[in-house]
Amino acid sequence: MSKKILVVDDELHIRMLYQEEFENSGYNVVTSDGSEPILSLLDQENPDLVVLDIKLGQDKSGLDLLQEIRSRDQSLPVILCTAYDSFQHDLKSIAADHYVVKSVDLTELMEKVKQILKK
Repeated sequence: MSKKILVVDDELHIRMLYQEEFENSGYNVVTSDGSEPILSLLDQENPDLVVLDIKLGQDKSGLDLLQEIRSRDQSLPVILCTAYDSFQHDLKSIAADHYVVKSVDLTELMEKVKQILKK
């Protein structure tokens, strides 16, 4: 049974890129633009890992979604993936398992995903 990854990012091209990369590596992928309630999405999909963007449109923050996820489930691995390294020192971001700065090179992200899903 292959592992399931939930990708939450407001940018369609990023969701498509990640989905293609993860599926090519043998994972099942579910994507969200962050507009639906994260907890009901987790209940529905039951992912093994969440890859979460920090900036999700005007009113949404991935850090807030991370807090929601953690309030329900301490053990679900979450990788924060963002174009901004400034959030790395935000106290809310320490609840994530890993922090990856977005890049066209997905090597670091893929490595973190492999590490987490091997456990």
